[in-house]
Amino acid sequence: MRIAKVVGTVISTRKHPNLVGSKFLIVEFIQGMTDIQGNRIVAADTVGAGIGDYVMIVEGSTARKCFDSEERLVDTAIVGIIDDENDIIIQK
Repeated sequence: MRIAKVVGTVISTRKHPNLVGSKFLIVEFIQGMTDIQGNRIVAADTVGAGIGDYVMIVEGSTARKCFDSEERLVDTAIVGIIDDENDIIIQK
């Protein structure tokens, strides 16, 4: 599980039938939570997050288990909203 901030939305009028009704958001991992260059990705929202929210992200097969059906073609999912960004502690 990683922590990210929601920075945008994705609107898709055409998508796989298993993804109809899913909301997609662009998230940016906060400093210290990623090793990859270009730390923005698209994540399926399962909790009603919005732009500016700090969220908890799961990836891989765990993300698919967040939905009513594991047939969803989802690799990354938002599973929680962090109440206060001041509660995020990163030790170096």
